[in-house]
Amino acid sequence: MSLSAEEGQITALLGRNGAGKTTTLRSIMGLAPPQSGEVRLAGQRINGRRTYSVARLGIGYVPEHRAIFRDLTVLENLLLAERQRGDLKRRSDLIYELFPDLQRLGHLRGGQLSGGQQQMLAIARALVPENQLLLIDEPSEGLAPVIIEQMMHAIRQLSQHTTIVLVEQNFRMASAVSQSYTLIDAGRTVQHGSMAELVRDTATVRTYLGAA
Repeated sequence: MSLSAEEGQITALLGRNGAGKTTTLRSIMGLAPPQSGEVRLAGQRINGRRTYSVARLGIGYVPEHRAIFRDLTVLENLLLAERQRGDLKRRSDLIYELFPDLQRLGHLRGGQLSGGQQQMLAIARALVPENQLLLIDEPSEGLAPVIIEQMMHAIRQLSQHTTIVLVEQNFRMASAVSQSYTLIDAGRTVQHGSMAELVRDTATVRTYLGAA
């Protein structure tokens, strides 16, 4: 498969369940290394590196199902995401502007948060270091419509600060926030292009995503 993300844009990685979207993100991060081909960041080949080394290059990863530390407080979760001492202090204005609930709830344990607040925390952790690329996997999964709207707004704002690759099963959300897309099926690229063109191609959307 082939996937590219333009700097400063949101690129949606689309496909049905099991198409290989999460595996693609894990491959970029070195968690499921590709058997062939290359992964490049700003022209630099990065596959073959350990995951922590990939992260240090400036790639943040927000995994599916959030994976926060439920027994640690919000603040402790954020502090653990620092690559260098003081990262959180330097980035706190951006984080709390996007997710003001996290500042108010900083003393609560992750397991005490609502699903939407846990997703906010998962994204916020990836913002603590200054990343040039952010990989976000299924941010709307299991969230109420009003929280999805808040998440869409936050992701749009984030794109002003970093390039984003977004895996999202909710096509309405993906099409509303993304400028471009790559559509995959059974681990292979079907097509890619501008999101505006895909929205008009209802036959392709219906065939590969099951949405009208």
